[in-house]
Amino acid sequence: MRLRSTYAIAIVVAVHAGGTAAADKDGATLYQEKTCISCHGAEGRAPVLPVYPKLAGQNADYLYQQLQDIKSEARKNAMTAAMTGIMQNVNDDEMRIIADWLGSLQR
Repeated sequence: MRLRSTYAIAIVVAVHAGGTAAADKDGATLYQEKTCISCHGAEGRAPVLPVYPKLAGQNADYLYQQLQDIKSEARKNAMTAAMTGIMQNVNDDEMRIIADWLGSLQR
C-alpha cells in the first residue's frame, strides 16, 4: 500500500513540475530569449529609443496586464505595433515570469 501511494505522489509531482518549459527558466533568461532586451535594454533600464518605457521596477501586475493586452490587441497603438508580433511567441506563464522578474528589479 505504501509503495502505491508513493508512486501516486511521484506522478502528481512529475505532472505538476512538467507544466510548461517556462517554469524551468527564470525571468532574465526569458527576457533575453524573447528579445525584450533588443528594445528595452539590459534589465529593462536602457531602452533603445527614448519613447520606449523603462521596465525595471515597474509593478509586476501592471506589466503582466500590459503584455496580455498587447498580445490580445486590446491595447493597440503605434507604440505596440512592433510588440504584437513578438508577443505571439510568449505564453502566459512566460509573461508572468518576465513581469515578476522586471518588477523585482531596482529602477
